[in-house]
Amino acid sequence: MTLKRILYVEDEPLVQTIAKVALVKMGGFELRICDSGEEALKQVKAFAPQLILLDVVMPGLDGPATLQRLRQDPDVAVIPVVFLTANSDPADIARYIAMGALDVINKPYNPMTLAEQVRQIWAKYKA
Repeated sequence: MTLKRILYVEDEPLVQTIAKVALVKMGGFELRICDSGEEALKQVKAFAPQLILLDVVMPGLDGPATLQRLRQDPDVAVIPVVFLTANSDPADIARYIAMGALDVINKPYNPMTLAEQVRQIWAKYKA
């Protein structure tokens, strides 16, 4: 199955814009951007993404708390989640994977290669 629909949860407007260019204009994905974990929880069912890209550090409901809430809802619990974070400490990455994240992409990511990076993660997941 080809990856098409991505929900991206990110609170920084500049990072949202960069991701939109990288994933929509360059990557060809259909992207819905939510600026908070709370908004993502409200929109996830209607958008029905195949993959969720989730910022770790956000005000209010942070990435790990958002993932926990997603996993509690049987309608969306199976949607794979990839964290995006500037904290690339191996212990934190291991914790995110243990929480159920499919993978972790380090920030700042390269906008020129982000779409391919996401496709590679998806290919490993679907293999």
